[in-house]
Amino acid sequence: MKKLFIYALLICCSLLFAAPLFWAVTTALKSQAELYLFPPKWIPSALQFSNFSDAWTIQPFNLFLKNTVIVTLLATIGQLVSCTLVAYGFARFEFKGRNLLFLVVLATMMIPWEVTMIPQYMEFNYLGWINTLKPLIVPSWFGSAYFIFLLRQFILTLPRELDEAATIDGANKFGILARIIVPLMGPPLILVGVFQVMNCWNDYLGPLIFLNDQSKYTLTLGLSQFKGMFGVDMQSIMAITCLISIPPLAVFFFAQRYIVGGIANTGIK
Repeated sequence: MKKLFIYALLICCSLLFAAPLFWAVTTALKSQAELYLFPPKWIPSALQFSNFSDAWTIQPFNLFLKNTVIVTLLATIGQLVSCTLVAYGFARFEFKGRNLLFLVVLATMMIPWEVTMIPQYMEFNYLGWINTLKPLIVPSWFGSAYFIFLLRQFILTLPRELDEAATIDGANKFGILARIIVPLMGPPLILVGVFQVMNCWNDYLGPLIFLNDQSKYTLTLGLSQFKGMFGVDMQSIMAITCLISIPPLAVFFFAQRYIVGGIANTGIK
């Protein structure tokens, strides 16, 4: 009975969390007449699959998708490279003030992005990067304190004897990182990659601040174009929301076992 109660509770919670997604899908498939019925109609009488193609072609979403893929891909590569190098330095190199410097890096996690938003805008404006994709890509190549912490904790669990054996064989520090450490960092690197993909794909405030030209818009900014001064195109919003939610859901579905493994093996042993 106890197990039955737990499973029933989990099913109820799952339905509660899945309800908004189900509502978005059914709203995207409704006709205009059924959109604002009260009480609401959960299941449409006739499925309007043409709503998806119509919503995609109203705005240049092919261009928005291209911009989003470029930003997500380059920013994710930047995070993986920069955070791996910094985490390796904190985990394996002995130098004066290492712990203090690591605390300073962690302290940056307590500063909300809203505090640095205006200084960053002024800096990017001085560099001439406003209305380009560079403000959305370049900062990722300087690392993230949270990801650096995750990778450092995992590297600390790896025995130093591996480094010593590689050194005896003639490997330098970079060779040890590339040939010994990185191949063993599969789960945490996948974890960092998935989190970064989610952050970039769903980012709205960053593109809203730094981009002005519609040709530079990402998917989230393109989605906001359906909300006008005199009304909201709810069908198109829900249709595009369902479409742009597919890639992150697919990434999370295929990488979830690596995510769990990466979290479980980071800083616990």
